[in-house]
Amino acid sequence: MSAVLTELTRVLEARRHGDPETSYVARLHRQGLNKILEKLGEECTETLLAAKDVERDGSTSALIAETADLWFHSLVMLSHLGENADAVLAELARRFGMSGLEEKASRNH
Repeated sequence: MSAVLTELTRVLEARRHGDPETSYVARLHRQGLNKILEKLGEECTETLLAAKDVERDGSTSALIAETADLWFHSLVMLSHLGENADAVLAELARRFGMSGLEEKASRNH
């Protein structure tokens, strides 16, 4: 895992049970999964809109900022559910060497 993801995972875990008056992460955890998912949905929408804006003005700065927010809130969700970035990175690594179509067909749905 990258140094940034390692440190962010450590910080998220440390703040998970922190003081919701002083920690945004602790506040999200205290508010529960539905609030975390609401924030994740907002960030997803903002990321999509920023991507569309790149087509209009060519600048990717808002897209990068919104994607960072999306990843951050995804990591908060994973933390709330007892997972972290390591599990996602392991899944991505597992998929190396197979086509996207092959991977999708291999899922047990």
